[in-house]
Amino acid sequence: MNFTEHTILIVDDEKNTRDGLRLSLEDEFDVYVAANIAEAEEVLKNESVDVMLTDLRLGGENGMDLITRTLARAKAPVCILMTAYGSVDVAVEAMKKGAYDYVSKPLNIDELEIVIKRAIRSRKVEEEIVALKAQVTERYGLENIIGRSAAMQPIFETVRQVAPTRATVLIEGESGTGKELVGRAIHHLSGRPRAKLVTVHCAALSEQLLESELFGHERGAFTGALERRIGRFEEADGGTLFLDEIGEIDLNTQVKLLRAIGERTIERLGSNKPLKVDVRVVAATNKDLSEMVREGTFRDDLFFRLNVVSLMMPPLRQRKEDIILLVDAFLREFTEENGKPPMELTTEAMQALYDYDWPGNVRELRTVIEHGVVMSNTAKIGVRHLPPFLKDDSLLNFRQTAKGQISAAAPPAAAANIFSDGDLNLGKMEEKMIRLALERTADNRTEAARLLGISRRTMQRKLKEMGLIDE
Repeated sequence: MNFTEHTILIVDDEKNTRDGLRLSLEDEFDVYVAANIAEAEEVLKNESVDVMLTDLRLGGENGMDLITRTLARAKAPVCILMTAYGSVDVAVEAMKKGAYDYVSKPLNIDELEIVIKRAIRSRKVEEEIVALKAQVTERYGLENIIGRSAAMQPIFETVRQVAPTRATVLIEGESGTGKELVGRAIHHLSGRPRAKLVTVHCAALSEQLLESELFGHERGAFTGALERRIGRFEEADGGTLFLDEIGEIDLNTQVKLLRAIGERTIERLGSNKPLKVDVRVVAATNKDLSEMVREGTFRDDLFFRLNVVSLMMPPLRQRKEDIILLVDAFLREFTEENGKPPMELTTEAMQALYDYDWPGNVRELRTVIEHGVVMSNTAKIGVRHLPPFLKDDSLLNFRQTAKGQISAAAPPAAAANIFSDGDLNLGKMEEKMIRLALERTADNRTEAARLLGISRRTMQRKLKEMGLIDE
């Protein structure tokens, strides 16, 4: 560490002491001096100070008061007290007020330099910890799970409640709903955030590979096992093991997993020596494990062991009020990543997003926004910049419902009239569908929109285009 880059402030009412300390320390540090509290605070106001070395007695002022006021600053330096009245009581009081250490007069310069350097190292470690915590919170904290909808509030509450405990958590929900993000948040809000979070994607591995991945193996345990390998349970010892797509685990591995979670004991493949592990398990699945239990494809005892606390992630179609927040976050991410200026979606493009049902959930929305950022050369992302399936969502819903709700509701003759071979103009067919829906719902636009699978706003727009309304 280069200490010449660090700044020391010496506060002493005796000029000879100030000058002597400056001469002794200025080869190693950038040194400022002050004779009283006012001068010290002026330096602190204008300079970035790493360590403040202050005398206890400053004429009629008290160095303890200066320490208290200094440590209240936003970027406070490390404080060291100098005193000729050294005693245990003085040291204890100094530490209570936040001082890093104290030194007794007459000063030993060599010892003083050691204390100052130790204080600088301590300050650097604290800054790194603060920066790391901020980075972890930004990347993995609960704040990174975007959503203000009513559907998301129980998720946030449960995560806050369960994270500090050792309870096993099962996160259920469709693909793309953010299950792994919640698993990471649980780990980093837990009592073991500095320990490892180890993730295993269970569906990506065969039965033998998954077992080896989880529990490790000894040399010669199977063909190709040329050396001992530590498994993910051992790797996560003291931390958290996130098991994604746990519904894909075969019954044989389920037995071993049950023992590992219940007894906190594992055995490597090819070994009969039990190994104790301290691992918290968080599992995720897009399958209905309770249904798998009834079908006999998932062990009931493992299900109960995993399901101590259950979280059901809502699909995006049930929390559409969060789309605007998610879009804003993804726009910032991808404009920065692609070196583009700030961008926004047009009203029509946003409406297309709201009208869509998002079978791929948040992950699909993220991909759509990336597509829009890449395809637009202006600050606006319009419908034409979105993927083809979103460019006219009302048409998409029309196609989806053409053979369903309306045709089912209409008499065979009406349905035949809609899809007659002689009139396959898409615009005319759409108009006929809308007119039929209005007829079936006694001109109730809201019900007609629901029947067609489109939003009321899209219905209003279509009616205006057809010249049926002026509003």
